[in-house]
Amino acid sequence: MKSLGIVRKLDEVGRIVLPKELRRLFQIENNDDAVEIFTEEDRIVLRKYHPTCVFCRNEDELFVFAGQKVCRECAKKIALAAEEGPMDR
Repeated sequence: MKSLGIVRKLDEVGRIVLPKELRRLFQIENNDDAVEIFTEEDRIVLRKYHPTCVFCRNEDELFVFAGQKVCRECAKKIALAAEEGPMDR
C-alpha cells in the first residue's frame, strides 16, 4: 500500500473530504459518481463504484429488472430457463 502523506480529520458528523487530486486520479468528479466502502483486515478501503450484474458481476450492457441490475447475457439465460418451465421438485 502506498502512503500519500494525506491526513484528514472527520467532521462533527463523521465525514471526510477526499482531496481533489485523488478524485481526479480515480475519475470521481461529479455528484453522480459513487464510492464503495469495504473493510480489509484493519483497513477501510474506498473504491469508485461500478455497477455490476447481480448474477455474474459483468459491468457491460446492464439494465434494471425488479430493482436489480442484470446484464443481457444473464437475462437471456433467465428467459431460456423460464421457457423450459418450472423445475421438478
